Amino acid sequence: MPKLKLGVIVGSNRKESINRKLALALAKLGGQAFDTTLIQIDDLPMYNQDLEQPVPAAVARFKADVEASDALLFVSPEHSRSIPAILKNAIDWGARPWGKTSWPNKPAAVTGTSGGVISTAIAQQHLRAVLGDQGLHLMGGEAYILFKPELIDAEHNVPDSGVHDFLKAFIEKFAVFAGKLTAK
Repeated sequence: MPKLKLGVIVGSNRKESINRKLALALAKLGGQAFDTTLIQIDDLPMYNQDLEQPVPAAVARFKADVEASDALLFVSPEHSRSIPAILKNAIDWGARPWGKTSWPNKPAAVTGTSGGVISTAIAQQHLRAVLGDQGLHLMGGEAYILFKPELIDAEHNVPDSGVHDFLKAFIEKFAVFAGKLTAK
C-alpha cells in the first residue's frame, strides 16, 4: 500500500519547540505509513481580509501544502489555556478566501506536549472544536504528552519504552484512520 502524504502543522514558532520535537518523533514513528512534510506557518501574515486578493505568496504556499496532504497532524502547545495565535492564524488563512477553504474532508489528528501536569488538554479541546467546524475528520482519542527533557533524543527517538509504545500506537491508529478515509 502506498504511503499517505502527512502534513504536520506545529502550533509553535519557537526555534527549539518541544512540540516540533514531538512532531518529528511522531513522523519517525509513522515512517512506514506516511511520507511526512512539516508545513510552515511562521511566515504567514496576520490574517486580514484586505490581503485576500491576491493572497500573499506564503499563504498560497501554505494552502497548497495543506491541499497536497492526504492527512494532517496538528501538534501544538497551549497558550493562555487555548490555541496559540500562530496556529489560529494559519487555520484562518486555510479557510479563506471565502469559498476556497483548504480544510474539508481531510483526516486529522491532534496532540501536543508541555511541561504542565495537564499538558495541552484544554488547547486540544479548543483546537478540535475549531477544526471540526472547518470540515476536517478528526480522529477520536486523546494524546496529552507530559514533556521532560529526556523525552525525545537528538535523532527524534523516544527512549522511554512506555511513551514510545503510546506514541507508536497513536500514529499507527491515525494511519489506519486516515487510510480508511482516503481509500479510493
